[in-house]
Formats: sequence, structure tokens, C-alpha cells
Amino acid sequence: MNQTRRDFIKKSSVLGVSSLLPFNKNIFEANMKIRTAHIGVGGMGLNDLKSISSHKNVEVAALCDVDINLLNQAHKLFPKAKIFRDYRILLNDIESEIDAVIVSTPDHTHGPASIMAMKKGKSIYCQKPLTNNVIDAREMSKISSQKKLVTQMGIQVHSFYDYKLAKLLIQDDIVGKIHTVRAWSPKNWGFDGKLSKKEDNIPDNLDWNLWLGTSPYKNYLENQYHQYNWRKMVGFGCGTLGDMGVHIFDTPYHALELDIPESITNQCRKPNEVGFPEKNKVSYVFPGTKFTTEKLKWIWEDGKGAPSNHDDLKLPNGDKLPQQGAMFIGEKGRLLLPHFMEIPRIIIDNKYEVVDSYKFEKNGLLEKKPTRNYEKESLLHYHEFIDACLNKKECSAPFSYSSKLTETILLGVIAGRFPGKKLNWDKDKGQFKENKANVFLNQNIRSF
Repeated sequence: MNQTRRDFIKKSSVLGVSSLLPFNKNIFEANMKIRTAHIGVGGMGLNDLKSISSHKNVEVAALCDVDINLLNQAHKLFPKAKIFRDYRILLNDIESEIDAVIVSTPDHTHGPASIMAMKKGKSIYCQKPLTNNVIDAREMSKISSQKKLVTQMGIQVHSFYDYKLAKLLIQDDIVGKIHTVRAWSPKNWGFDGKLSKKEDNIPDNLDWNLWLGTSPYKNYLENQYHQYNWRKMVGFGCGTLGDMGVHIFDTPYHALELDIPESITNQCRKPNEVGFPEKNKVSYVFPGTKFTTEKLKWIWEDGKGAPSNHDDLKLPNGDKLPQQGAMFIGEKGRLLLPHFMEIPRIIIDNKYEVVDSYKFEKNGLLEKKPTRNYEKESLLHYHEFIDACLNKKECSAPFSYSSKLTETILLGVIAGRFPGKKLNWDKDKGQFKENKANVFLNQNIRSF
């Protein structure tokens, strides 16, 4: 990194948008390139790569994947990028040649890769959930704050029109103070079965040791972990709660300005130490905020049949609930937020009310029309990160926010190991009052 680039990025993170932008505007708009390194380029990683690189100020400098087939596929798109199998070698060997790191691996590698890159002063875009364990989530927030780094969690719907509108409506007191949130997804990223004790032949294209990373060793089983089913498995993903829960929790969590929950209970089957439960019903109690009653109750349900019938979820005219979504239950009415790309619905006295977005649009708080194009609207979140690296904007889902959201999700995942038992969380100590649960706060323990 030359002196001009190093000074610019360092000053950007310390001084903020308003103090630096006028001085450098013409220089960095015309010449500055944010050089990106992409760790994980298959599946969602390939989508992240294409979306980040669509920004005119991005230069893809490096690609990394433990699967040589996926790496070669990405390299064909960006033949000038340097390629690596091991993210540690990438970060050590070309540290001075990159400005930002995009982490799109399975969940268990989010923390280790991001933390190493942040310690080297790199801006980070990390896919959701931020990590698969509480210790890493807190460490990621701590380092990003200490080093004043540009960070963004990859939760694209955070920047979508409907979710921003729902936040504005709730904070405008449209249904009064919220006392309960109910959120649901019928998806099943769990596994209640048993695994074979054999070990399948590891394909030549895959470095299994690097794929496992810091997670406990498991025998390679074809189609069980790599490339897609790892979300179901203990030690790697976070189940449905960690996948869809992050998306669906985000807007209520953000709109109500929630902190970490005080208690968590998960009604699910007994842990099998193999996969996450195929059905979960998680109850949280949060301390109140200015947008809630004294305490907030939050109920999450996932798996086949979710959500269960409840008066809170009955819609006017006998309408059916959206397949996935969240319901805010307030003192004056309810607000339904479908997932996704549907306008939120206000319900008062069991009747729909008109959603008035004009007052937010005229104040510049909301764009005038949703695009209704997922690919186009997703770019807003990716480009926001690059613009923040260029000191033009601030990220809307930085690690200071997304680490708390992720911690909330992970506490529900841990509660799944103690079915029906109320766990009490001390956020200041970062520990459960029930000591048996604290062993699950850190999962990344293997040297590789």
C-alpha cells in the first residue's frame, strides 16, 4: 500500500465522513480503488464476489477457497487476482496489497478469518451470521471498535425498502409500544438423524483440513458437510435460527433498538451432538427500550408447521400468514412484516390500515419506490460497504450492531442444548448464570 492510500484509509476511519470528504473527494472518486480479497468463493461467496466487484471502485486482488474447483471457477472471472487455498497464507503474504476482506465461508470460519484480517487493519464484509460462537462475536466487535475499522455483516435485506419502512413505522409509534414480537420460518436447517461412522474418500479438489479449520475434527462424509449441508451440523452452522433467524430478527431488533436478552428458553428435542434440532421454539425476554414496554417478549419458531396458531397471528378477513415473517404486537395494534419484498401491513382493531410512506419519503428517510428486484436491491448493501471504505457513507450493519444481533441468535442456539430450561444471561460478564451452558460459548478450538 503506498503512502497516499495508507494515509487516506487511516484518516478515514478516525476522522469520519464529514471531516475528510471535501478534502479528498475528487482524488479518490477518480483514482482510488479498494483492493479486495475474497475468502470463500463458492455458493454465496460467488454471489458476494460478483456483487462487491460490481462497484466501480473495486479491484479484486485475491481469491481464496479450500475447493480448487470453486477457486478456478472464480479465477476465470478475475484472472488477474492472486489465488490461495489457505486464508492465513493470503493474509500474511499479500497484506500490503489488499484493503478490504470479504469473508463468505461456512459460519465456523467467519470468526477466525475476520479476526486475523482485522488484526492486520483490514476492512471486513462478513456474511451472516457474524460467527458461530459468542466469544468470536464479541471479539470481532471489540477489534473493529479499537481499530476503528469499516465493517459490515452480509445481511442484504437490512438495506431493502420494506424493512427500512417497517423500522420507520414502528419508531413512529404507529402501533404503540411493542410488548411482543413473534417471528417464524418453516425452513428446516436441522438434522435429527444419525451419521455414518465411516469416512468417505476426500475428493482431490477439497482440502478437508483447511475446510474444518478451527472446528473440531469430523470424518469427511460425502454431501454431509461440504458444500451445502454444513448449516445443519453442530460445530459448523447455527441451524435455521442462525440462517433465516438473522434475516427475520434483524428489522425488529434494529427498529426496537434492543440489547442482549436477559433470558432464553428453547423448546426442542434433546441434543444429539450431531445436528441442530429440526424444530425450535425459542422464547427470549429483553430489557425494555423507548419503543417497547418495560420488558419485551420474543418468540421464534422454525421447522415444519411453524408458526403454531396464536391469536397474535390472526389476520383480518381470514388472510393467510406469509410463509416467513415477523409480527410486532403493540399497545395500539400490530404490524406484520413478511419476509421478504412485501410491504409491511398495519393492523388495528383487526382491520388493515393504510401504510403511509410519503412522509418518510419527503423527509429523505426512504427512497420513493422499492425496486422489487432482489439482485438490484441487494447491491445497495454491498456498495454501501465499499462507499464506507471510500469514506462516502457509513455502514448500516457494522459489527458494533451485528455482533449483538448474532449473540442474541447464538444464545437461542445454545439454549437448544438444554430443552425447556430457562437460561439466564449476564451480558456484562458474557456468561450464563447456569455454568453448564458456558462451555458452548466458544467452539473454535482446533489447531490446524
